[in-house]
Amino acid sequence: MAQYIIRRFLYTLPLLMGVNVLTFMLFFVVNSPDDMARMQLGQKHVTEAAVENWKQQHGYDVPLLWNSKATAQEKITQTIFYQKSVGLFMFRFGVSDGGRNIGADIKARAWPSLALALPTLCLGLLVNICFALLMVLFRNQYQEQTGLVLCVILMSISSLFYIIGGQFMVSKLLKLVPISGYDEGVSAIRFLILPVLIGVFSGLGSGVRWYRALFLEEVEKDYVRTARAKGLSEIQTLFRHVLRNAMIPILTGVVVVLPLLFMGSLMMESFFSIPGLGSYTIDAINSQDFAIVRAMVFLGSVLYVIGLLLTDISYTLVDPRVRLS
Repeated sequence: MAQYIIRRFLYTLPLLMGVNVLTFMLFFVVNSPDDMARMQLGQKHVTEAAVENWKQQHGYDVPLLWNSKATAQEKITQTIFYQKSVGLFMFRFGVSDGGRNIGADIKARAWPSLALALPTLCLGLLVNICFALLMVLFRNQYQEQTGLVLCVILMSISSLFYIIGGQFMVSKLLKLVPISGYDEGVSAIRFLILPVLIGVFSGLGSGVRWYRALFLEEVEKDYVRTARAKGLSEIQTLFRHVLRNAMIPILTGVVVVLPLLFMGSLMMESFFSIPGLGSYTIDAINSQDFAIVRAMVFLGSVLYVIGLLLTDISYTLVDPRVRLS
């Protein structure tokens, strides 16, 4: 098992290096430092002196990959790639184009994102599995057909409609919770209730249909017929056997998402004014702060790779066959 985990971990290193190089090419080859300077200065007629001054202040006045004017190892270290991209592997995110410490911002904003995403994931997982098991329990009956129709309707409606409709009905008309904002500590709960419920409800259609498909595949297998033959009720069969044997694909979906919870929800955080990493990324895009966007792209890639690694590890815990591969 240890060799399996080490092998999977070693696979992630070249993947992250490739993502880093690709991100660098997208930000600095397609969009040159001169273009970035002109966008940040925001003037129609920007002088060359102003462009050079901005590049010098933000560390973009050195060559991209190779500094032929430098000596020894500085030919590599005195480049934009080394100063802006290599440091990301050690989680040195540097300073934004606006002068803010990106690492400090990420640490401060990760917790509001997690406070929103973790309850949404846990509650959504519980609700989706329960409704999916109910649909399987009443399969080939009108209850299942009605549930499928409702799932398709829920999937067909944009999540933006749920956000605006929820804010209007719950916050503006009924005045049950604040329409937007955030607070520290326990006071944050009243600001998180509505976005969590909307997040769960908006994903109900697709989630229930996916889990229903998993459970329907399991109920036709031989071990389920054996359990019924031994006298177990349908509810006991579903919860004792079907749910347990469907845990591998469920783990795949859950474990991959866990590291990405820190990245937050772009739409939810923006509409509800939650100071998380999602709104942080949106604000950086709107202000064309490429240092923040570049750091968030790399951080998202790292978290996604960690999720895949955790998925492989979880497989070894629930499926003995993986340990032998």
